[in-house]
Amino acid sequence: MTAAPGRRSSTFTRLLRHGFTDASAAERLLDSAELAPLRDDPVLLDALGATADPDLALLGLVRLLEAQPEPGARRELLDTLISSKPLRDRLLGVLGASTALADHLTRHPDDWQALVMYEAHDLHPGVEEFEVGLAQATDPVSLRVAYRRCLLSIAARDVCGTTGVAESAAELADLATATLRVALGLAGAAAPEDAALCRLAVIAMGKCGGHELNYVSDVDVIFVGEAAEGADETKAVRAATRLASHMMRICSETTVEGSIWPVDANLRPEGRNGPLVRTLSSHLAYYQRWAKTWEFQALLKARPVAGDLDLGAEYVAAVQPLVWKAAERENFVPDVQKMRRRVVENIPVAEVDRQLKLGPGGLRDVEFAVQLLQLVHGRTDTSLRSGTTLDALKALAAGGYVGRADAAQLDEAYRFLRSMEHRIQLFRLRRTHLVPEDEAELRRIGRSLGLRTDPVAELLREWKRHATVVRRLHEKLFYRPLLDAVAQLATGEARLSAEAARERMVALGYADPASALRHLEALASGVTRKAAIQRTLLPVMLGWFADSADPDAGLLNFRKVSDALGKTPWYLRLLRDEGAAAQNLARVLSAGRLAPDLLMRAPEAVALLGDGDGGGLEPRSRAHLEQEILAAVNRADGAAQAVTAARGVRRRELFRTAAADIVGSYGTEEQPVEADPGALVDRVGGAVSDLTAATLAGTLRAVVRDGWGDSLPTRFAIIGMGRFGGHELGYGSDADVLFVHEPRDGVDEREAGQAAGKVVSEMSRLLQIPSADPPLLIDADLRPEGKSGPLVRTLTSYAAYYRRWSLTWESHALLRAEHVAGDEDLGRRFIALIDPLRYPADGLADEAVRDIRRLKARMESERLPRGADPKLHAKLGPGGLSDVEWTVQLLQLRHGAAEPGLRTTRTREALAAARTAGLITDEDAAVLDEAWVLATRVRNAVMLVRGRAGDTFPTEPRELAAVGRYLGYGPGHAGDMLDAYRRTARRARAVVDELFYGVTER
Repeated sequence: MTAAPGRRSSTFTRLLRHGFTDASAAERLLDSAELAPLRDDPVLLDALGATADPDLALLGLVRLLEAQPEPGARRELLDTLISSKPLRDRLLGVLGASTALADHLTRHPDDWQALVMYEAHDLHPGVEEFEVGLAQATDPVSLRVAYRRCLLSIAARDVCGTTGVAESAAELADLATATLRVALGLAGAAAPEDAALCRLAVIAMGKCGGHELNYVSDVDVIFVGEAAEGADETKAVRAATRLASHMMRICSETTVEGSIWPVDANLRPEGRNGPLVRTLSSHLAYYQRWAKTWEFQALLKARPVAGDLDLGAEYVAAVQPLVWKAAERENFVPDVQKMRRRVVENIPVAEVDRQLKLGPGGLRDVEFAVQLLQLVHGRTDTSLRSGTTLDALKALAAGGYVGRADAAQLDEAYRFLRSMEHRIQLFRLRRTHLVPEDEAELRRIGRSLGLRTDPVAELLREWKRHATVVRRLHEKLFYRPLLDAVAQLATGEARLSAEAARERMVALGYADPASALRHLEALASGVTRKAAIQRTLLPVMLGWFADSADPDAGLLNFRKVSDALGKTPWYLRLLRDEGAAAQNLARVLSAGRLAPDLLMRAPEAVALLGDGDGGGLEPRSRAHLEQEILAAVNRADGAAQAVTAARGVRRRELFRTAAADIVGSYGTEEQPVEADPGALVDRVGGAVSDLTAATLAGTLRAVVRDGWGDSLPTRFAIIGMGRFGGHELGYGSDADVLFVHEPRDGVDEREAGQAAGKVVSEMSRLLQIPSADPPLLIDADLRPEGKSGPLVRTLTSYAAYYRRWSLTWESHALLRAEHVAGDEDLGRRFIALIDPLRYPADGLADEAVRDIRRLKARMESERLPRGADPKLHAKLGPGGLSDVEWTVQLLQLRHGAAEPGLRTTRTREALAAARTAGLITDEDAAVLDEAWVLATRVRNAVMLVRGRAGDTFPTEPRELAAVGRYLGYGPGHAGDMLDAYRRTARRARAVVDELFYGVTER
């Protein structure tokens, strides 16, 4: 009989009001024979509307009714459903949250009765109750059925709110424990002779060991075996291995009833490469000698659950002392830093924004932070030794190791995220930690968590809010209590003791914790606004310092900068309000000596770090720099004051360049690591070279104005040579130059020469006067006749010398010559004069090639410092800068006249032009370019780290580690860095031997 349109419309509207999304389908299901008696029952509709997904719950109910074996059973279910609110809420709640459990009920239609009544003791069952529920299982299939029946009761209590997320997770772990026991019993019954030979203990690890299991998760275990009395140990271990393997298969294999969950034993010593079962003594031998820090972290959750529980207890008692000594291990800090990075690095890019567990602000952030604090402080405080995350967090707060407010926020966020995870997994009983993208699934999850107004929007908003809290507190968790311990504020809660604060600083990589704590006290103590802002900033800053090779230096430098700028209104506001500025500053202050030294001389340069999009660190053009310096020179009284102003600009711009280099090499949350190392090298070389040219131009103007007014009696130009002319200067490079002049009309040549000589000597003097600014050394040794020749010559004199006396090495040196300052027309004419010398029309004669090769070989043998490892010398060693540059320059001398692209002063440009011209293969060009870029970065790194120039890797461990961090190597990987350098240089030297020395075999 067809319903009247009005009635249908009324029912349709009512269904929509109760949360159904497909009211037409719901009407059809309500009209089915199974539900016809209850079609208009408001009790049923209200109950369906209270579920996470009313459509899903109704469909599941119809399927369950259809599955009942006979009409009487169907009537019993319907009558109980209407008369018993507890059953109604539990059954419909499960059907609306889980298609997998609805499928189970359809296959086993009597199992709904497990939800009918709960006695008080049924509300929180433990292992014993679950063992009773599984007791009738006689094979893997019946075990799966019984497991799902028990799971049904856990899910029912969960979705109805009878138990919270922590209680549900504990029940799931207890059910897993009971299941492992039954599975091991089945394995033993199948092989009684094996069971008689051995004692086998099953140790739960991970979430099962921590009493916080998910609905669908691998159950991590470790097996310990011993011989039964009188049995041979070898045979006993083999028997135990067979039992353990069979137990794992019983749980993991797929049957007609599906699987339970995988049993994962990969946390055992040596992982999947190690034996499945070991004796207790074998476990201890491994942990005492070979175990890594992460393995002790995993053992935090070890708990005996099945098999020989006495043996399991012996195992836990034996390994626990090792766990609580892990923080004393020499490599604890770098291990921890590596583990923190590894979490996010392995997430596929497409999933990172949906990862509930491993993504930023995810569950792993909370768990990792809590476990790390347990390892650090659990040595002396046994109250912290819990395998359960929330219990451990509560104990940390009670002991003052974590701020109470922070712990409360973290507890709330963790419970919400775990609840989301449970609801996502419960739907299909599949192992996943990804938040779905489908709107219907998000709606179901949101409604299941009590978000009913706009479930999707509310769910996403709450998720992001809690993830943000976790992300913010993750670092703060380590450092906030340190501040409370030293700030002497009446917080009204427990604090870290001095010893606990020291332990934590050591664990986080601070070599001198006493000094570090004094710095914290100086920065954060008091009730001033400055101290309050510092207490907000420091937890995050300390984390960034700890991420560097030298946290102590970072913190000390931060104190110095803060002491210098703390009273300025903009400094702390800049760091507080612009996240990029604070992290950039942390990177710069902890990356080595050069950048902090430059900053300390003028702390106001910290403002350069404040542009959120990185624009504040962009290098300025030569024209812009020259304009600023010349304006400062023009305002100054006298040459000395003018050059001081020019050197001040140089210092600031060197800091800008160094800071940009460090940020690009380390990366920040706002700006990832620069993917192209060559771009970093080019940026530094170009910026420092432009800055040097602008500084020389300003100094020249200052000297001329001071001595001669507006016009010098001779035209004067400065020619950049070497790395300066090649736009490849490093932080510690001298300025290689030639000086050329040309008397003005009517000026005596002698007078002009004296004026030019005075300009040169005065420029050198002023640029080297001791001051707060780094000196700029001028080196004119590449001039004709070297140190024996005059510092400055006329253009005519240069022409005469080069025409009559020029040697091959001078043509070679002139390849890098470029006008950098002074009279532009004179500079252009000088370049025109030397072009035929450096790009000879007929190329190089064989004798000239031999001269260059002999000179290069002599330089390698004579200039390499005594005791230096040639293979690690970035300038003169095999495959270093000299090798690559001389090879490229030989190609320029030979082919520059015919190939216009080779007529450049820049090494990488010339190499690219040689490749384009077919003078070198693409592969060989790439090898040489990689080696040159790497060697240049090594020299830059050494200068940044040590504050003085160097061509070899430092020997001091912290300095070497800092160079490694600059080059992209994490803590503990300095050896990998040196190996990679040797490998790169060795490949480059093979190319140099062929192209430069003419060796035909590689």
